[in-house]
Amino acid sequence: MVSADPTAGTRMRPVTTGLQFPEGPIALRDGSVLLVEIKRGTLSRVAPDGRVSVVAELGGGPNGAAIGPDGAAYVCNNGGFEWHERNGITAPGRQPADYIGGRIQRVVLDGPGAGTVTDLYTSCDGRPLRGPNDIVFDADGGFWFTDLGKARARESDTGALYYARPDGSSITEVVHPLVQPNGVGLSPDGSRVYVAETGPGRVWCWDVPGPGRVQPAEGGVGAGGARLLHGFAGYQMLDSLAVDGDGNVCVATLVTGAVSVLAPDGTLLRQVPVPEPDPFVTNICFAGADSNTAYVTSSGRGVLYALEWAGAGLDLAFTA
Repeated sequence: MVSADPTAGTRMRPVTTGLQFPEGPIALRDGSVLLVEIKRGTLSRVAPDGRVSVVAELGGGPNGAAIGPDGAAYVCNNGGFEWHERNGITAPGRQPADYIGGRIQRVVLDGPGAGTVTDLYTSCDGRPLRGPNDIVFDADGGFWFTDLGKARARESDTGALYYARPDGSSITEVVHPLVQPNGVGLSPDGSRVYVAETGPGRVWCWDVPGPGRVQPAEGGVGAGGARLLHGFAGYQMLDSLAVDGDGNVCVATLVTGAVSVLAPDGTLLRQVPVPEPDPFVTNICFAGADSNTAYVTSSGRGVLYALEWAGAGLDLAFTA
């Protein structure tokens, strides 16, 4: 039975407000949070006291972000959106007229060249990246990322799951086609990769026999032999995800305005809502294995929340 905890969101506290559709939060060792502002086109840093500073101007639509083995930030840039405002909520739309194309960007965070942005990948096997969305590094130093694609007036792209190296030497399309693949994450031991599909409201998983490879999971029925971890009932769309210290898949759930917590076997354990309703709850990240602190982006309202999670977080492969 799902634990719908209506008081959970009230225990969240806003760290800062006024962000321009924040996503991709990364908890840093100094207590600040690195995130992207998609509408603003920036990689930004939120200090513990809520002050916001721009780390780099990225253009387009910076989306998911992660720290690589070299201490740089790696950003999925979806190329931009049309934007709409209604009843105090900001919402992304179709591919804009000034669409710059999808890309993976590397951002120097510290030292000489801090703020320098490099377009690392713009295509794979001659096919342009369309709307890179979310990213996670493995212990081997490579990264998985999703490409959700872009939507136009009467057509939309099919999506895919990719694996790439941070030095720009290799990018591979691992699974195609997927329907609006968004969140991506790894199990604590790295033996399983998870992907959330936005529109269908499904979370898939594959077994990972080695860096950048998947093999059909037991009972797999999806693309690349994926096993359906969970299909959400009703009109619940999915955004990004993170895995906590218990191996639970914590996936931001659109329309519902909450973070849904899935056990490793796919059981929906609970949904944690934000305090002020927002159909665009998009991301969660954890401060680490020795902490119960989590951060959630309420993107439609431009808020970054902090809360104490019901369990410890998980150390990512690389931190800064």
